[in-house]
Amino acid sequence: NIDIAEKRRCQDGRIKTIVNGKPYDMRVSVLPTVQGQSIVMRILDRGNISVNIRDLGFAEEDYQRFQAIIKRPNGIFLVTGPTGSGKTTTLYAALNEQNRPDKKIITAEDPVEYYLPGINQCEVKHKIGLDFARIIRSMLRQAPNIILVGEIRDRETADIAIQASLTGHLVFSTLHTNDSPSAITRLVDVGVQPFLVASSVIAIMAQRLVRVVCAKCKFPYVPSAKEISAAGVKPEQLKTATFMKGRGCANCNNTGFRGRKGIYELLKMNGIIREMTFKGSPTQELRRAARATGMKTLLEDGVIKALKGITTLEEVLSICHHADPEVDLIKKKEDLPEGGKDESGKPGSPLKSGQSAPQKIPAKH
Repeated sequence: NIDIAEKRRCQDGRIKTIVNGKPYDMRVSVLPTVQGQSIVMRILDRGNISVNIRDLGFAEEDYQRFQAIIKRPNGIFLVTGPTGSGKTTTLYAALNEQNRPDKKIITAEDPVEYYLPGINQCEVKHKIGLDFARIIRSMLRQAPNIILVGEIRDRETADIAIQASLTGHLVFSTLHTNDSPSAITRLVDVGVQPFLVASSVIAIMAQRLVRVVCAKCKFPYVPSAKEISAAGVKPEQLKTATFMKGRGCANCNNTGFRGRKGIYELLKMNGIIREMTFKGSPTQELRRAARATGMKTLLEDGVIKALKGITTLEEVLSICHHADPEVDLIKKKEDLPEGGKDESGKPGSPLKSGQSAPQKIPAKH
């Protein structure tokens, strides 16, 4: 659906193909530049649509909370994070979990990335004025149980989505914010009244994707003291830590990683957070209150996965330092003295047989 003779305008298209018996969709973006056309293709593996919630990488406690949230009869559940952080995959997994004959599910997407059997999917078409808001208005006359709004981009879409949740519908949607508490502030910033946010939102989940250590070439290692300190790893956690790193092999294309897993920050709205939202409390105060009432941050969830050898501390810190203000504060301080060394004195070197990770870390300056 791209005009190959047109070289002056931006174009978007879609290609469907089969490679080695496996179906793929490719989203194509064409941008005219002074040097010629720049073309980017995003490959969508249609096999990912059947992903199970268990495969997303939730900790057991977050898994149980997630299941309870998506089974609620009404309210708004928001998934937030940058482009490419797995938001669509997470919400599709939630829809698959709820996809039963007794439930009508309708989505509004821009564009539809994967086709889901048994689910009514609508695609935004700006050229004919079919935007999110107009689709949602029509959705509500279709007697849906669950609505997926691809993204809340403006006040009109947010207002209609909130009204849908307040009239007995369960609404899933996404935002682009660094963490979960920031999503509350973002909704207020686009013009939604704080009391509507407080009464409609049931949970917000921020997420990122971290690379998984290659199972074929992984080996135990000791992270540097700087990494251990920056990640906030506690001495008692080090006693049972199994830090792993990949050497690089043919299986992982010599990267040391193969595959990705999610790290999550699940904020479940409670009485305290709702009251603070109603009063218009700033993001920093919302974050502190959320942590005090049990929210695990992206960094904390990532560290747990690093302690289990699923990923590395370096990977977690590189992904989370834009999301967790505490990591940025640590990075602005003076460099800590090097540590975490093995008997040879080399930081970050492989552990010897029977050797455990260091149990003491230097105090922060």
